[in-house]
Amino acid sequence: MKFISDSPPDPQRLALEQQIETLRRDVWQLQLEHDLLKKANELLKKGLGVNLPLLSNREKTLLVDALRETYALVDLFAELGLARSSYFYHRAQLLGADKYAQARLAITEVFKRNHSCYGYRRLRASLGRQQLCLSEKVVQRLMRQEGLIVVTPRRRRYGSYLGEISPAPENLINRDFQASAPNEKWLTDITEFQIPAGKVYLSPMIDCFDGLVVSWTIGTRPDAVLVNTMLDAAIETVANGNDRPVVHSVSPTGV
Repeated sequence: MKFISDSPPDPQRLALEQQIETLRRDVWQLQLEHDLLKKANELLKKGLGVNLPLLSNREKTLLVDALRETYALVDLFAELGLARSSYFYHRAQLLGADKYAQARLAITEVFKRNHSCYGYRRLRASLGRQQLCLSEKVVQRLMRQEGLIVVTPRRRRYGSYLGEISPAPENLINRDFQASAPNEKWLTDITEFQIPAGKVYLSPMIDCFDGLVVSWTIGTRPDAVLVNTMLDAAIETVANGNDRPVVHSVSPTGV
């Protein structure tokens, strides 16, 4: 004999089941986003940081076709922001013969041969010399579809800083860089280095007698602070108070 309980379900159990269902949906959503980004990197060479809604409808169609066996079309459309009609239109175009297949190869070849520097106008002119006539809009569209992006040199930021200028001292060494004893003649200058983090500046002090480095400093600005710090360290190395080395510099700090 079976007894049917009419007691209401446990509220804590219901809340826990709702949390589990919410977590399952979140995990599914994250997996969908991950798979779309992965396919965008594989098929479109867009990288994992691509903004999926900003892709062209043709590119979105390629992603949907690649994942339609794993996810429902309605979920893929919603995630990519792709209209159903746009998908089937571009899918029909992709399944049909590509009348621009030869043009795609020619554009890619010309673009890469010229170090990725040709824009759509120069590409169109180059294709015209090959008896391949296309409109500017078609060339632009094919370049965008093939991921052909013109490499533009990074403009160097203008800086008006010239250093702290002081009157140039008398040239005592007069290009005679030979020394008969230590601490007789010192040479210094500022050298600029370009590293991934930016520019750094080296200010060394070199003894003409043996070419050894007396002191040095590194900083991010070629100013008097950089040089004075190096000079203070060099002075501390002079053991004999009678040594009075002549310091020669061509740096803009006027040492």
